[in-house]
Amino acid sequence: MLISQWMTHDPVSVQPGTSLAKCQKLLKAHDIRRLPVVDENNCVIGIISDRDVKSASPSKATSLEVHEMQYLLAEVKAKDIMTPNPITVKSNESISTIALLMLDEKIGGLPVVDDDNHLVGVITDQDIFRVLVTIGGARMGGLEITVETTQEPGTLATIFDIIRRHKGRIISVLTAYLDDNKRQVYIRMNTLTDEDQAQQMREELAAAATLLEWNVCKPIPKKAG
Repeated sequence: MLISQWMTHDPVSVQPGTSLAKCQKLLKAHDIRRLPVVDENNCVIGIISDRDVKSASPSKATSLEVHEMQYLLAEVKAKDIMTPNPITVKSNESISTIALLMLDEKIGGLPVVDDDNHLVGVITDQDIFRVLVTIGGARMGGLEITVETTQEPGTLATIFDIIRRHKGRIISVLTAYLDDNKRQVYIRMNTLTDEDQAQQMREELAAAATLLEWNVCKPIPKKAG
């Protein structure tokens, strides 16, 4: 999966001379947490987070007069509070690579650029969550099964054969590799309506591997807006 499938295209951005007041308004109006800063050629030169804006803004407990606050909000510019030369990524990089980069660097979002450093998108931790929810089929509901088995060839085939034999339909499969040649396999499948058949499948899975989870989940609809 490439970033280009999940990133926000043509994101909201600001220039170095954009006022602090304008940055505030853009973050609120678009319900976003960061603003790339670009030059006149749309090349990324910095990034501003909502935390940067809050830190630079007068607090509610300030003793400044209204006109002084307005002056401050107008005089402080994006270039004064941005993080210069931020880490950027390309749209043809993989989601897994970028998720690892964001985790290691403790970054909540990254500008996406083309080969000439022109801004083409933004990828955020919320996009990564959306990937996980989508590929995991979380909104669909169903039966969640977690089994622990070895990494030896053919072990997954045994698990899948048991599910198929009991007329199970697999929605998604995720795997986590562990130490000692072990791996955990997270399977989401349709809920079996025949309770006897479900119990038999459960017993067969427990005999073939270590059954860690057996959980019936309800569908979770997406919130409007």
